[in-house]
Amino acid sequence: MVILTTIYLLNPYQTPLRTDLYEISIRDNELPARLERAERVYSKLVGDRREMIRRFGPTARDISMYANHFYLRFQPNHIPFRFPEDKEPWPPYTVWSFFPPSFACPHELERVGSLGDGGKWTCGLSRLQHKPDCLIYTFGMNYETSFEAEVLERTRYCEVWGYDYRSNSFGSIKRDRRAHFHPWGLANIDAHVCFPSNLSLHHGNPILSADHQYMDILKVDIEGWEFEVLTQILQPYIASGEPVPFGQLLIEIHTWDKKFEDVLSWWEMLESAGLRPFMSEVNLVYQNYNRGSDTALVEYSFINVKGNNIFVADPLPTLPDGSVT
Repeated sequence: MVILTTIYLLNPYQTPLRTDLYEISIRDNELPARLERAERVYSKLVGDRREMIRRFGPTARDISMYANHFYLRFQPNHIPFRFPEDKEPWPPYTVWSFFPPSFACPHELERVGSLGDGGKWTCGLSRLQHKPDCLIYTFGMNYETSFEAEVLERTRYCEVWGYDYRSNSFGSIKRDRRAHFHPWGLANIDAHVCFPSNLSLHHGNPILSADHQYMDILKVDIEGWEFEVLTQILQPYIASGEPVPFGQLLIEIHTWDKKFEDVLSWWEMLESAGLRPFMSEVNLVYQNYNRGSDTALVEYSFINVKGNNIFVADPLPTLPDGSVT
């Protein structure tokens, strides 16, 4: 009997899964304790960051983006390289040294999608496998949709909404009723009368339907505009105390022409919103094509620890009439 029940729960091609069975299948009584331990570790990291700023600063305004003290050396072809001086305080740092992803994912940690460019690190994708109202929003795919394709393959109900003004289709995803594509960009304003058309995700945006006010995963790669866009999205929620409307944020951060104090302020805003980084990955493909430049592109994955999203809380039991207790 146990074996038959297990096969039923894991087979994605069975008849619709009863909500109460879905709740039982992902129940995790140890989840609160793991989250509490992870938050303690991350709180220590925040203190360590402040100390590192004092050591190399002493203020954020004094921190160089990629090395404490550097000078330029030139190869015969006059390509500039930055090398930190061998002097105290040592060793030198990059901007990413201040932001390690030290929050432990409380579920399985895995890379979803293709290896190399396109794949993303996720935390607990299995908790979406049978989630009835699963919703994924993704911005900036540029035809590379291996992540989205694998999410659709591994989940039963997840709908994926993709937006990219550079594309006219959903890449390799063909005729899937759960995949929806629009050739729009993501910006901090709505602009549908110009090219490219831009969609903003501001608090209460009427463009988003009533069913789309919460996303399980928000995936963003918008070539540097993430600083303005995330600020516009998050600040109203921080001010109101409401949880932000997504469970995970998978984002490529581009620090072109940014000052450390601006990056720090933006990062602390993410933390205030309840976002905790559990994985990062330097974009070495970009780095290889831009040798001698700063390490300006890094993928980060965040989990939202505020509210009761599926990654930090089990779903509430459902009553026979469909309501929750």
